[in-house]
Amino acid sequence: MFDMMKMMGKMKEVQTRLKEAQDNLVKLRAHGESGAGMVKATVNGKKQLLQIDIDPLLIKAEDKTILQDLIVAAVNKAQEEADGLAKEEMKKSTDGLIPNIPGFDLTGMMG
Repeated sequence: MFDMMKMMGKMKEVQTRLKEAQDNLVKLRAHGESGAGMVKATVNGKKQLLQIDIDPLLIKAEDKTILQDLIVAAVNKAQEEADGLAKEEMKKSTDGLIPNIPGFDLTGMMG
């Protein structure tokens, strides 16, 4: 028979673990680069830009447009990696608590 109290206890545990995983996303680091490594970006698991590293050879007024494009590319790559890391972290936090139901994805609860 279905035990509602047990299910509610599991949901509380899932909520707690999801909250912990969300809090840990800020500690994750993802990196992206463009221009053969001349522009590097670092973001956290919440996709917040933390650092930009630009090769000094690129810092010329006439290269402004190229530099801007390379920065955008590096940040986008870092954010893609952060997204993958965040999904992995969220999956680990609920492993064993929630049955593997096709189509049931909690990664949208990352905030």
